[in-house]
Amino acid sequence: MNLEIVVPCHNEEKNIKKFFIEINYVLRDKIDFNIIFVNDGSTDNTLDEIKKLDNVRYISFSRNFGKEAAIFAGLKHTKADYVILMDCDFQDPPSLIPEMIDYIDDYDIVATRRVSRIGEPKIRSFFARNFYKVMNRLTNIELVDGARDFRLMKRIVVDAVLDINENNRFSKGIFQWIGFNTKWIEYENIKRSEGETSWSFWRLFAYSIEGIVSFTVAPLYLSTVIGIIFSIISFIFILFVVVRTLLFGDPVSGWPSTMSVILFIGGIQLFSIGILGQYVGKTYVETKNRPKYIIKEDNFD
Repeated sequence: MNLEIVVPCHNEEKNIKKFFIEINYVLRDKIDFNIIFVNDGSTDNTLDEIKKLDNVRYISFSRNFGKEAAIFAGLKHTKADYVILMDCDFQDPPSLIPEMIDYIDDYDIVATRRVSRIGEPKIRSFFARNFYKVMNRLTNIELVDGARDFRLMKRIVVDAVLDINENNRFSKGIFQWIGFNTKWIEYENIKRSEGETSWSFWRLFAYSIEGIVSFTVAPLYLSTVIGIIFSIISFIFILFVVVRTLLFGDPVSGWPSTMSVILFIGGIQLFSIGILGQYVGKTYVETKNRPKYIIKEDNFD
């Protein structure tokens, strides 16, 4: 069994060496493997720490292109029959790898999911859980609550992921969309070993919008339905105003309520335009066909 481990990194200088030592401890004398670090435009000494390690491959971007680009670049540079994708902050525990290897003969993918969010801010956990519910209602894919990018894949799976060449990527959705037999391994949430996460609440919120827009046009249908409903309500309100004016006169007395309705409907229109703008913007980015990342240096042949 030949195995490659893809590790996207952004400002992880304190975790690189620890991760390397732990991986070698877990897999020593068990399997031949190579590690591919993808330095996603780190502003600290992440790249220097990677270069200190023996027998590892690395790719270093010219700037921060985002984790999705780092995942794609890492997978694209793999050649092994089996590939593991994981982070180096120890939220993806290396100790699970032997168990994942034990299952891979019977499955195409061995993936992991957190069954708890201990230590995570409650508001973040609330929105995360509801995001999965919304995605599963709006799309034709079934996202698993707590699913991580940490997974072991056969070559056929990696090739299928790479065949999806879009720039606006949402890997959790892509992994589910391509199908294949998947074994899920559950574990308790683990805090980062060192450093601070670069995933703020608003970055996660934007990422969730990316996921919804990437896998469904349901929001466009929603805005259409809302537009139809409020068009009917507006027509009924117009009839009400006309009848009231004919019967009672004094149409000026309803000015505040009229303005409230106008502002409310204007807000709905802007909301619908915003949804449409998301899809138009994604189409615009795809048609430009820019590269997903630019490599500044690497140590591949």
